[in-house]
Amino acid sequence: MELRLLKELVKKGEGEHVEFKLKSNHPEKIVREMVAFANTGGGKLFVGVGDDKTIKGLKDAEEDEYTLTKAINKYIFPKINYKTEKIPISSDREVLLITIPRSVDKPHYVVDESGARQAYIRVEDKSIQASREMKEIMRRGRGDRDIRFQYGEKEEKLMKLLDEKESVTVDLFAAFAGIPRKIASNTLVVMVLARILEVHPHEMIDKFTMSMAYQSN
Repeated sequence: MELRLLKELVKKGEGEHVEFKLKSNHPEKIVREMVAFANTGGGKLFVGVGDDKTIKGLKDAEEDEYTLTKAINKYIFPKINYKTEKIPISSDREVLLITIPRSVDKPHYVVDESGARQAYIRVEDKSIQASREMKEIMRRGRGDRDIRFQYGEKEEKLMKLLDEKESVTVDLFAAFAGIPRKIASNTLVVMVLARILEVHPHEMIDKFTMSMAYQSN
């Protein structure tokens, strides 16, 4: 990437597909962003750029790349595809660019020292923990399989609820339909995969709405 293009991208700021990190001394935070990009729509991670859009660069981008490669191999499962590039910004400084494509093998997880794992997704300019429903949507949504389901009493109650409210949550649907949370969760996941509903992930709680495509039918 040319320096001119780097400056243009940085000027636009962070977003759904762009993240800045000034240094690589917290590689666990960087692998979290990479997992979020892989699990969502892909993205570019610039190491050597501040949140305030200052392009300071790295004195030894080779060493930073080595540190991050070790962290990526250690903490991300399953492995993700990515490529790195060093962009010179002066005679002795470079910005490290890591490009992560959208993955077909999602969900990917960050695995900590204890073996516990957590999936992340990208929402606007933040990487947030994926809910149980988002992980199921990613897992069951691999490939282009047609999702079929039987329209029954609980689905009818869901449609009635959505007639009254713009969006629903798993807990609201479960309470309204008088069904266990697990069944409510699975119903919503299946209807997202069938493109009848859309999911709107959030840090606190996911919301589900009727899909625009379904409404226009």
